[in-house]
Order: sequence, then C-alpha cells, then structure tokens
Amino acid sequence: MKSSEKNSMIKTAFGTVAFAGALLALAGQAQAAATIVINNVNAAGIGFNDSTPATPVGGNNGTTIGQQRLIAFTHAANIWGATLTSTQPIVINAQFSALTCDSASATLGSAGATSTFRNFANAPRTNTWYSYALANKLAGAYLGTANAAQINANFNVNLGNTGCLDGTHWYLGLDAAHGNDIDFVATLLHEMAHGLGFQTFTNGSTGAFSSGYPSAWDYYLTGSATGLTWANMTAAQRKASALSVDKLYWAGPLVTAAVPSVLRQGQPGLTISGTNAGTAAGVYAVGEASFGNPVTKTGLSGQVMPVVNADGSLSLACDPISGSAALAVKGNIALVSRGTCAFTVKVKNMQDAGAAAVLIADNAAGAPAGLGGSDSTVLIPSVRIEQAAGAALLAQLGKRTRTASGVVALLNISGTQYSGADAQGHILMYAPSVYASGSSVSHYDTTPFPNQLMEYAISGDLTHSVIPPEDLTFRLLQDIGW
Repeated sequence: MKSSEKNSMIKTAFGTVAFAGALLALAGQAQAAATIVINNVNAAGIGFNDSTPATPVGGNNGTTIGQQRLIAFTHAANIWGATLTSTQPIVINAQFSALTCDSASATLGSAGATSTFRNFANAPRTNTWYSYALANKLAGAYLGTANAAQINANFNVNLGNTGCLDGTHWYLGLDAAHGNDIDFVATLLHEMAHGLGFQTFTNGSTGAFSSGYPSAWDYYLTGSATGLTWANMTAAQRKASALSVDKLYWAGPLVTAAVPSVLRQGQPGLTISGTNAGTAAGVYAVGEASFGNPVTKTGLSGQVMPVVNADGSLSLACDPISGSAALAVKGNIALVSRGTCAFTVKVKNMQDAGAAAVLIADNAAGAPAGLGGSDSTVLIPSVRIEQAAGAALLAQLGKRTRTASGVVALLNISGTQYSGADAQGHILMYAPSVYASGSSVSHYDTTPFPNQLMEYAISGDLTHSVIPPEDLTFRLLQDIGW
C-alpha cells in the first residue's frame, strides 16, 4: 500500500452575472448519511456572530443576523448530509468577509478543499488527486490531522451595501422565497459542493496538472475538439479546451444518464424573416436568460425594433427610455447591446417601455452564452445573440419606420437536443473564450434549462435540491466517487 500524499488548497468562486480574527467555535452539526460539522471562524460581532437584531423569515427563527446565517448554514448542511454517505465527519471552516464586488456585480462566496490527497488506501485511481472530504470517505479513515477542516468557505459580508451589488441583500429564509435578493441557502449548497470536489485541481489557464498529477475530475472532463478527457490531453490541449465555449463537456455516466430526466428537450433559437430581413434572414443560436418568462415551443413572434444612440449604434439600454424610442419597441421585440449594466436592468427597461421580448447583441465575438441574473419583476423573455447577428440585424433595420421594421423574429424551442447538452446528451461545462479564474471549467455551462445549482452565476429559479429531477450536482459528485 502506497502512503497517501496531500496537496494545497484550491478555491473557486460563485459570482453573480454577471456562491477576521480566528475565533473558533462549533456553530452547528448536521447529521444523516454523513455528518457535517460547521466551524464558525468569525470574530465576535462579525459575520456569523453579527448581533444585529433580525426578524424571523421564511422558516428561519433566528433573532439576530448572525443566528440566522448559522441556521441557514445548518439547513444547507443537513441537505448535503442527508444526500452524502461517509463514515468520516466533514468539517467546514466558515466565515463572512469582504469579497470582490461593485455596484452591479459581486462574488457571493468562495470555497474549496483545504487539501487534496492521492494514493491513499482504497483510492479508485492511482496518482490522482481527490478532495479532502472525498478522500476521507473513500479511505474510510481521517487522512492528515484528525478533525482538521476539509473545506474552507467564505461569504461576502458587504452584499447589498453601497458599492456591492447595491440594494441586493442575502435572503436568510429556508423556503427559497428570496424575491430579488440572493438566496443564501442556494449559495451555501453551491459552495459546499465545490469543497466536496466539484472542481478540478488542474490549472485551467495553463493546462498544468497539480504537482504533475490529474484530478479525479479530469477523467470525465472532455473536449469535443479532441475527443479526449483532460487526464489524457496535453497541457496545451487542456488550455485550449478551457476556452472552447461549447466544446467542453462532462462524460461521467451518472450525469449523462440523468440528463433526460433533468434538462428540457429542445433548444432555443431565433428565426429571422420578413420583407426587410434581407441578408439577415435565417436561423440563429441564442443564449437564454435565467430570469423572465422562458422561451417556449409555441414561441413568440414580433417585429424587431432597435434602440439606438445618436450615432446609430445599438444602445446599452442601461437607462429607461421614453418618447419615440419607447413607442418603437412597444409591442415589438427590442434589440439592444450587451455592456456596462446588468442584463436584468436592460430587459426591465425594455419591459417598462412595453417591449414583448428583448434581443441582446453580444459585444464580443463567439457563441452566445446565457443571460445571468435574477429579478422577479422581469416577466418578458430575453435572449443573447451573437455579435455578428446583432450587426446583421442592425444593418437591415436601417429601413424601418418609427413603429415598424419589416424584420420579423420568432423565438421558440425546437429539436430533440437537450438544453445545455451536446448532441450526444452530455452536459456542457463552462468554458468561456476568456478564461475566468475560479469560474471556468469547474462549473456547468450557463445554457442548461432549467438552471442548475452549479452554474457559475446564481439564478433566481433555483430550488434547494441537489438531485434529479431538479438538479445534476450530486450525480457529478457520484461520478467522481461520492
């Protein structure tokens, strides 16, 4: 039997569109098929120890902000504890602190394994890194220092303050009724999954294995351009596949088998026609929004009307519109540009002007990703289209009148391919054309419908389930050994 070896901590981040002192105290314990121990490492008066009075909300009966945060954490831990199986306790060091944010976006949390292990007793694969908690489960023993934390989890203490996703706060209820705020339980479930092993320990920006060895994750992460898993690619091939947009998928058998029971059959698309469509006529791929009404098989049809700046370029639609601009989009499908403000802001402005739907033209080349964000007041459907598609439409829309364009858009669902999966039924992984540290590779893509817990950006319609028929998170963890 080879001795076990460990590796350094890796962290991943859960962000919106875009999940102090070392006062160590046992805050809570969740018990079921696995025992999860939560260590509150915040100093007095901070984060989980915040003594600010709070009114009970959504089944959370805590009377201070800190108590409610701990109760929500224990609730999420109970969900994972009832789902996992392990004879070894799973210990999480948890805290609130200042994380990256600005007025329009925020990193909600970060989490990861404190160590990784290979070549331990009962390891399914040799010379392969496993997250600390999973290694303990597989070994049937506590590796490293007894009762050491296997997961570090950190959450944004400034959320909702001026300059940090202004006006959007943590929702600490246990019922998912978060409205326009951020569901803390969903964020907790997401971050704990990372710590349990929902991540690679291979460097996606360089393609280099950690200390020369692959992660358990890398045996299922597959690039369609090569047909190889990351475990069998060269570093250069791994680096390229991390930027391949829609050509990186998960080949694990349990996730793939569950895709038909979780993801919608049929993919969204945009068909352009009409008397003035000209060279813009045709069928286009789109990225769906995680907010508003979804695109349907029946579909929605209407004339496309652009919102433009004085120079004729597409507007960012970050401000409300009125007058002739509002009259033009009323009852029609508005065309605006991506950039500067949140997708929800753009679509809400168009909805307020009376638009029936919104097309958001990308500001960079590449296949259109989904539109992240959450706003329960947005009801109309919206999609992202490629930069080239937006330019082609704008060129044809130069022939429009003030209220009509003769360019007709049909948004609908068609085909048999599952939304968020490739043609063979493998769920796609997040591989944007610009590498995003902490987000790329170690998340599902943004295109699955319904939205999945382990997409890189939180969605407003998430449930608190981690299993089919709602979610594929646990199936992936089972693929790697859970």
